[in-house]
Amino acid sequence: MDRVPLTARRWRRLQRQLHTTRDARLYRRTLAVLEVSRGTPIPEVAQLLGVTPRSIYHWISAYALAHDPEALADAPRSGRPSSWAQRHQQLLRELLGQSPQQLGYAAVDWTVPLLQEHLQHCTGRWFSDDTIRRELQRQRYTWKRSRYVLDPDPELEKKTAPAAANPGLAAPHRPAG
Repeated sequence: MDRVPLTARRWRRLQRQLHTTRDARLYRRTLAVLEVSRGTPIPEVAQLLGVTPRSIYHWISAYALAHDPEALADAPRSGRPSSWAQRHQQLLRELLGQSPQQLGYAAVDWTVPLLQEHLQHCTGRWFSDDTIRRELQRQRYTWKRSRYVLDPDPELEKKTAPAAANPGLAAPHRPAG
């Protein structure tokens, strides 16, 4: 299995995937299969891509079973279970409904660090800023930067100088001649 024989059609499909994919893992796997098919030794390809030779063998096997470039894609993973519970959602919704000043904070609007602090005080758990931002996005909450708007100055007209009437041409400083 040191060389993967590819037909012209399979080669083009792998090349197309290599040029169109936006997934770095899929790109690396496709590149590995193409390099091995060119005759590059597997240990050299593994070193070039920063993976173990065993990974290259797995990728080649996956491709050889289906002869489909999509076989190199990652399978969906469940990931780590969320530590964010329904009661945390409700608490966040209640917090966003009131001002931080009402709870004794010296702030006009909620910020992620302030939400982190208050949630830790209420629940005893520290949530990362990414977790809070994801939940805010799920609740379709959008951040808007505060903008200060000053009332118009009622005495503005008194402070501006009146416009001078047309003064005409200026007189010469020296007499002509």
